[in-house]
Amino acid sequence: MKKQLSIILVLLCTTLTFAQKAKVQEGDWKNLKGITTFNLEFDYSNLEIPKYDNEEEFLKDKMQKREEKKKGDGERFKKSWFADREARYEPKFIESFNKRWDNNEVQVGKDLTDAEYTIKIHTTFMYAGYNVGVMRQNSKIDAVFTVYKNDAPDKVIFKVKYIKAEGKGAMGNDYNSGYRISEAYAKLAKTFAAHLRKKTKK
Repeated sequence: MKKQLSIILVLLCTTLTFAQKAKVQEGDWKNLKGITTFNLEFDYSNLEIPKYDNEEEFLKDKMQKREEKKKGDGERFKKSWFADREARYEPKFIESFNKRWDNNEVQVGKDLTDAEYTIKIHTTFMYAGYNVGVMRQNSKIDAVFTVYKNDAPDKVIFKVKYIKAEGKGAMGNDYNSGYRISEAYAKLAKTFAAHLRKKTKK
């Protein structure tokens, strides 16, 4: 029994560690050293959603199911699905990242006029998870961060991919899918800030 428990704990720790790993695709973390302000651009194109061929198919299915239960709910779902990006996900990422720096050594935001560099955050995978009381699943997102100087957008200085950043509410109180996903963005920002601090230190 103890051996089985040990194996389970090892597998769990491995999964959690893997979830926090970043796969560098271009450049080096040291290329970001000394940059104190980043403008952010969020991209949700070609979004992969589990069990669906594309985002359009996902929306069509979810809207139809909701519309069958209550007229107008389908369109309301579609509206909130897109609105949550600017209303929830992006502010949550910015807030989570910025609060990791006690003295504002590095800060990010949208439409920052004084920033010389931009981080394009392309969300490539999104799983909303679920919470039905007796059962729940965390939300999950994958994202690619591409960094470039504003006056040379074609010249990428750094590119990194994060896999399955997970989001959940405190004490499992996360019945709203938009809230769960926003917490995944908060976790993503926290991990990126930690990596940036550690890997540009030397």
